[in-house]
Amino acid sequence: MAASGESGVSGGGGSTEEAFMTFYSEVKQIEKRDSVLTSKNQIERLTRPGSSYFNLNPFEVLQIDPEVTDEEIKKRFRQLSILVHPDKNQDDADRAQKAFEAVDKAYKLLLDQEQKKRALDVIQAGKEYVEHTVKERKKQLKKEGKPTNVEEDDPELFKQAVYKQTMKLFAELEIKRKEREAKEMHERKAGMGEWTAGEISRQIQRGRRRRRIGPSFGRQK
Repeated sequence: MAASGESGVSGGGGSTEEAFMTFYSEVKQIEKRDSVLTSKNQIERLTRPGSSYFNLNPFEVLQIDPEVTDEEIKKRFRQLSILVHPDKNQDDADRAQKAFEAVDKAYKLLLDQEQKKRALDVIQAGKEYVEHTVKERKKQLKKEGKPTNVEEDDPELFKQAVYKQTMKLFAELEIKRKEREAKEMHERKAGMGEWTAGEISRQIQRGRRRRRIGPSFGRQK
């Protein structure tokens, strides 16, 4: 996972906004072509630069709505897993393997009801954030005596805003998870280092005691 991908997701700035909108537009174009579900398009969608963060949303990976049933999730998994399976795409096996792993991971996550609920909570939080932001902007415009029309009044632009915010939330949670794991690993290593130093100290003390005991025993003889 590239560092540039991480900064692009969590950072701000015009270039980031433009990059996101370009990515979003291209993904949506691919999704339209995917109405025929081709292996090439699915592999491209799941492995293109920046997809590692977009693939954190299991519903996006499987291209299904959060409201679908478990049976529909299984059906979609079977469709996609066959399309992107490396054995079926030997001319692009490496990328096919990555795409297959993304599909498999998303499917397994959604089979776990606890993890599925977490994903649904993130999606809901993204939607609520956008709704709150739009409401506040309208309130401010009204206060200033201006028309309260905002771009998110367009359903497609509202959907884009929710998509973008949801992606950011998934990415931020993933970054925090990795930071937490790195911290825990560092603490474990530090603990092992202290334990090793303590053991060395004890071994030295034992050696000193043995040296003191040895000569005194010889003098008694």
